[in-house]
Amino acid sequence: MNILKNYSNPFEINTGSNQITNTTIFTIISLLTLLVTLLVVKTEIIGFIGVIGLCIGIIVLYKIFVNPKLGIYLLIILGFFVTGLARYIPLAWGLLIDGILVIIYLALFFKGFAIKIPWHLAKSPLTLVVSIWMGYIFLQIGNPEAQSKEAWFYAMRGVALYQWMSIPLLFMLFNKQKDLDTFFILWGILSVLGTLKGIQQFQFGVDPFEKRWLDQGGAETHILFGKLRVFSFYSDAGQFGASQGHTGVVFSILAYLKKENFKLKTFFIFIALTTFFGMLISGTRGAIAVPALGGIMFLILKKNIKVLILGGILGLSVYIFFAHTTIGQGNAEIRRMRTAFDPNEASLQVRLANQKKLKGYLATRPIGGGVGATGNWGQRFTPHTFLANTATDSWYVMIWADTGAVGLTYYLIMLFFILGTGAYNVMFKLKDEWLKAQIAALTCGMAGIMMASYGNGVFGQMPTGILMYVGMVFMFIAPKIDESIRKSSIQLQ
Repeated sequence: MNILKNYSNPFEINTGSNQITNTTIFTIISLLTLLVTLLVVKTEIIGFIGVIGLCIGIIVLYKIFVNPKLGIYLLIILGFFVTGLARYIPLAWGLLIDGILVIIYLALFFKGFAIKIPWHLAKSPLTLVVSIWMGYIFLQIGNPEAQSKEAWFYAMRGVALYQWMSIPLLFMLFNKQKDLDTFFILWGILSVLGTLKGIQQFQFGVDPFEKRWLDQGGAETHILFGKLRVFSFYSDAGQFGASQGHTGVVFSILAYLKKENFKLKTFFIFIALTTFFGMLISGTRGAIAVPALGGIMFLILKKNIKVLILGGILGLSVYIFFAHTTIGQGNAEIRRMRTAFDPNEASLQVRLANQKKLKGYLATRPIGGGVGATGNWGQRFTPHTFLANTATDSWYVMIWADTGAVGLTYYLIMLFFILGTGAYNVMFKLKDEWLKAQIAALTCGMAGIMMASYGNGVFGQMPTGILMYVGMVFMFIAPKIDESIRKSSIQLQ
């Protein structure tokens, strides 16, 4: 009671000789304000942005430590925006992905002192196969052909690290039907934002920051015959087109199979139509492979002869339209898509010639030339080497050149194992119709991206990467979710 009587001021706590008073708090705030003001005056807008960023970072850090699942949502959101941010503020934004992953693990580690963390949920064949792949990529640091450890560090993140770190977290934190439903809503909204940004570029041109990016080298691949290849806020037009096609496939299947809830069905239709339009204006020919193979995969999963025949007729019609007619040739987007069906197209011949050169180089290098030896990282860190100066174009050719025949073989086995698991669960194990539809959509989307990755390096880039990892996890845990749905249904009865 005496303590309560003496504690009359909430900002003044007596602890012997130490006191925290209003004056002390005012002094601390004044000093912090003065420091911030001096920083902003000294560094102008950069300092102001830095202060705002620091405040946001502290809040985000606190929120993730309180609820680690929020870190998963942040990863998905950052996956869409992180590469485009560099055009506006030239920082290594990609490292944010690394940072968020590490923070989530730290949050789980410290929470482990108070509650039991369900690490056992991460035990899965999927975790095993991606861990073996990560182990192989880690050993690549000792590849005698490798020329740069810095190139290895930057390149291995998209090739293996993000996948390896994300999948266990998803098994533990993002593993319920409600999480899957939320994932689709978030994915759809973010993709439509990407489409809207693409439409702005298509109709009104790029903004000053994007213009600077084009002037600094982006125009070489994004302005062809005076026509802009739309890239939205993605890393490039190839990633934008493939990601939009991926979204279109997934949400078309969801819309087709959604039997109830008219509002949700309408939402899925809107997302599908909008993102297919985004794919069209991207000017990315390889993106058409996503709906092509995604559609074929869907026909296989349906196990319906009538649907298979109708789908085959539709696919054949699309092929004839692009490959054997000149309908719509006056439209630049259709004209560019049509070149994807020309076996004599000049850029295809260049790709085949490069692959022939790589075949000779890699014949005596079964583990490749080292992770990061090709592409942008090769040009940045080892511009004098053969691999850095030989375009790979394809994601799989890059894996082959960097990790050799050994690496490519394992990588393809891993992907087909994951895809096969998703297909098997849809065709033979899942009973709940809506869950089956969702996993079918994810499986078909993955099949489409796998096909498109032969023409472009889309698989390991954001946002496709994080969308793939979430999809993979739900393909594997779908039977458990299905079982819990059936148990809940029985209990309600």
